[in-house]
Amino acid sequence: MPDSHYDVVVIGGGIIGLASAREMLRRFPDLRLLLVEKEKRLASHQTGHNSGVIHSGIYYKPGSIKARTCVAGAAEMIAFCRDNGIAYEVCGKVIVATSEEEVPRLTELQKRGEQNGIPGLRLLSREELREIEPHCGGIRALKVPATGITDYGEVSAKYAEHITSGGGEIRTQCKVTGVVRSSGDTILETSQGPISTRHIINCAGLHSDRVSRWSGKNGGVQIVPFRGEYYDLVPERQNLVRALIYPVPDPRFPFLGVHFTRRVHGGVDAGPSAVLAFKREGYRKRDVSIRDAWDALSFPGFWRMASKYWRNGFDEMARSFSKARFVAALQKLVPEICEADLVPGGSGVRAQALRRDGFLVDDFQFSCSENVLNVCNVPSPAATASLPIGREIADMAQKTFDLRVGPAVS
Repeated sequence: MPDSHYDVVVIGGGIIGLASAREMLRRFPDLRLLLVEKEKRLASHQTGHNSGVIHSGIYYKPGSIKARTCVAGAAEMIAFCRDNGIAYEVCGKVIVATSEEEVPRLTELQKRGEQNGIPGLRLLSREELREIEPHCGGIRALKVPATGITDYGEVSAKYAEHITSGGGEIRTQCKVTGVVRSSGDTILETSQGPISTRHIINCAGLHSDRVSRWSGKNGGVQIVPFRGEYYDLVPERQNLVRALIYPVPDPRFPFLGVHFTRRVHGGVDAGPSAVLAFKREGYRKRDVSIRDAWDALSFPGFWRMASKYWRNGFDEMARSFSKARFVAALQKLVPEICEADLVPGGSGVRAQALRRDGFLVDDFQFSCSENVLNVCNVPSPAATASLPIGREIADMAQKTFDLRVGPAVS
């Protein structure tokens, strides 16, 4: 028999699971809520390997959930950090055109950003760019002053404090291994024993598709992991980058390309690459899971995607294995960079949802059933937008689960 019973169990202790649980308790303080996380620490995966950027929302299609929640989320994240004593800096960034062919795309980005309500956007001449980033080699740039940096691990820890102080419970090292329906309630099979719950919010990130299938709701997508690999600038060369320097994104490819990111606690990241990972939590090249690799490679959508992006994929793989090629890409932004300036840094794995037709899911995606809400796809800027995403999830949960303010179920 289950040894515990809850109104809602949130699966996943990353920033989205934490933000969702926090918001649920703010609305329903009598809710008996549990958040489970399979790792020893919260925010161990996507959140804990995040670059720390507070994104402005300039890249996202106007009207999309990404655009709406990112622009609102950026302002809220800055306020949250300020109010809770978390380090942050609104340092701004420049998106840099390195050829004449890229200049029209800067203008389009400016229009998109203005449609999304981003303040202060301004096109820069080469001379104006060099005033902001003296070592940058671009010919034109778009200044995005609203971009900032923070530490999302610290943000997540504060969310967790709010959950426990609000009456919620958090269990780490509690891995969900199955979902079983039982006489109206649902039983989560976990490494700490069975847990009974009326409702589930699935924020399992890299494993969200598997939890969806266990719960009987297939969101129609497969999670394919992509590893982003970084170098760090050596301390004596960090003066080459004042804030954030990004390239003009290639509209045919869903990743932003290598860039420079100053960290809020010091240091400068250079990267990332974007290569297929053969393990969902594969932070190193040698990390391989037969199950994870098979899930990706046997999915029909993977090969349809590969047929469209194979050239980009080859370039990314080449940069992953060749420091010289990685440096050559960075030199387009900062020509003075050389191989000696870079040492191996960290890496992260992005949980990218892929459809059967080969299209990468670009926007946030959710699916609901009678007592399960699945968060199917929340890539970047999920951390930036975590507060408004938490509200969106709570809105959906309130409607789907028909929740009412009142005493918890005994």
